[in-house]
Amino acid sequence: MDLVPFRLGTSSWTGEGWVGSFYPVGSKAQDFLPIYAQTFDTVEIDSTFYRIPAAATVQQWRERTPPGFIFAAKAPQSITHEKILVDAEEDMAAFLKVMDLLGDKLGPLLLQFPYFNKQKFRGVDFFLERLEPFLDRLPKNHQWVVEIRNRNWLSEKLYAALRRRGVALALVDHAWMPRPGELFQTGDPITADFAFIRWIGDRKAIEEQTKIWDRTLMDRTEDLREWVRILTSVIKRVNLTYAFANNHYGGFAPHTIELFKRLWEEQAAHPP
Repeated sequence: MDLVPFRLGTSSWTGEGWVGSFYPVGSKAQDFLPIYAQTFDTVEIDSTFYRIPAAATVQQWRERTPPGFIFAAKAPQSITHEKILVDAEEDMAAFLKVMDLLGDKLGPLLLQFPYFNKQKFRGVDFFLERLEPFLDRLPKNHQWVVEIRNRNWLSEKLYAALRRRGVALALVDHAWMPRPGELFQTGDPITADFAFIRWIGDRKAIEEQTKIWDRTLMDRTEDLREWVRILTSVIKRVNLTYAFANNHYGGFAPHTIELFKRLWEEQAAHPP
């Protein structure tokens, strides 16, 4: 059991706190991505959530990474948080026009939704009434991922809607959401031919300790052991598993990935 079924990376590559801890001392911002791509073969772009990048920026991303590198990206918040899928087609078209410049380096695209109170949606049925038609209009030549923050919506009803369309559910480790073992008790959350994992953590708790992401502050060993156990089964059901670590998960995202690799390799050497 090796790491071939995985694409492992971090959420963004631009942290200045990584200079000296991940990037060599003296590294400039323009150096970060090429150096990052020497260690990781994928990255989740966070900045696209806040604004659609310029075409020249996307072309630079492509040029500064080696063949086979894959970019996952968040869809703009204007789609998922502001318009909440209503009259959002132009925003999506503008986003895809630019992101498609990555060519074969473009990977999964994430629709990350916030927590919705009952004034927004009275339940998952009402959310699906809006989500399903939107997903049906998306181009089929992309990999799509949906992330929700309403834990009581995690059900076979949601999973079936995504599965019918080949859309992956983001499997998240987040303060509001169930542990992975609990998640798999809600039904079958594997809804596509790829899996998409996000190790997010508790932003509020860790930002009380630091906002400089240069070292590990939270020991995530046991959490990641649980993920190793779960993913041992998941990888048998999908073609590829993407997993991305956020700085807020343990304090230093590159270390989170290295820890997961070590735990995965340990299990491979000593299977239960």
